[in-house]
Amino acid sequence: MNYVELPCQRLEPGKPVPFNIWDGRRNLLMRKGDVVQSVQHQDMLAAHKACVSEVDFKAWQRSYDRLVYRMFREGASMGELARSYMPSKVEDVDYVVGFDVTGGWLDLHEVLGSVLYMGAAARSPLERLDGVQRRATDLVSTDPDACLFTLFQLMPDATLGYCAKHALLSAVLCELTARKLNVPDLLRPVLVRAALTMNIAMARQQDAMARQTHAPTPEQQTLIHEHAQRSVEMLRGFGVVDTDWLDLVGAHHAPDDLGGADPNEEIKRILRMADQFIAKVSARATRAALPTRTAVRFLVAKPAGNLLRIGSAMTAAVGFYPPGTYVALANGETAVSVRRGAAANNPLVVSIMTATGLALGQYVARDTQDKAFSVLAPVSAERLKFNISTEKVQRALGKTAGA
Repeated sequence: MNYVELPCQRLEPGKPVPFNIWDGRRNLLMRKGDVVQSVQHQDMLAAHKACVSEVDFKAWQRSYDRLVYRMFREGASMGELARSYMPSKVEDVDYVVGFDVTGGWLDLHEVLGSVLYMGAAARSPLERLDGVQRRATDLVSTDPDACLFTLFQLMPDATLGYCAKHALLSAVLCELTARKLNVPDLLRPVLVRAALTMNIAMARQQDAMARQTHAPTPEQQTLIHEHAQRSVEMLRGFGVVDTDWLDLVGAHHAPDDLGGADPNEEIKRILRMADQFIAKVSARATRAALPTRTAVRFLVAKPAGNLLRIGSAMTAAVGFYPPGTYVALANGETAVSVRRGAAANNPLVVSIMTATGLALGQYVARDTQDKAFSVLAPVSAERLKFNISTEKVQRALGKTAGA
């Protein structure tokens, strides 16, 4: 068993310890539930190189992270957070061991999909959700344009479950928008977790409704109406104790509280807008996907100040022509958007089709700020009769970088 040395000054005098504490030679110093008597007691523990098992320490750290999050939500200053003691109680949920996901978005889709589609019967759901959230956030931090490109390319793929695709793209859009709005680092993970799980109670039916050629049945309408609260109950069944996570999921279809009294209202609005935007740009068997530029306009169509602010941030985060979507250029070519530009309507694109509709053997990067290659209109993915080569896209970008 591995052991970790304790930061003894973080043990609160007068409070019990939440685990057994050992000295450097693995002799027992304190049993779980024993009370730290004083500052001098802290010093004595430090002198004996007090340590705990790595499992206990990681659980303690998770419990501390939750405590700091709550203090922050209650208005504590950064100085107060830095001086706070570690908690004297560790919840069972804190012993959840994260499930490491090291691959790309297809791997995340597989792991997340297994949780969403199994629902209440999912094995180790919190571990898997934790792994998906951490890996997704890492990927966004590394290259947000590559994330958007991959996910928008996956959206038309009928072989992949819609619910998991919707959840991942919503999570990325929430994270990027929250960064634009300077949402504190402590708050963003709960927003991403809510985006990943908001539709867990209707995952299989959401996939079915995306494929069916008729309107939702009465049973499906009931599920649509009730799925937010059903998702909350399912998450509670997993052992989720984060009230903000549950609150966000439960309110993701609720009307906006324009009064703004709810401290979670801003991140709730981010989640609602992301959910609605992804639904609009996703094709159904009964309708084509709405062009992204049209869907973006809905984000800033409402006059209320804070809604406009959030919609504008989301527009800046995704652009009029997000990476992975297709556009028609002024010279007649069809291109795929690859990177967001300085302006929402000026992405960097790579031409993949000639003006006569023939696939280009060699893709060519175009700067849409040049009037000769300006974007005229979005192009539906359903109109393309071939799959684009990501290798050719990267090769075209490489030539641009080396030019």
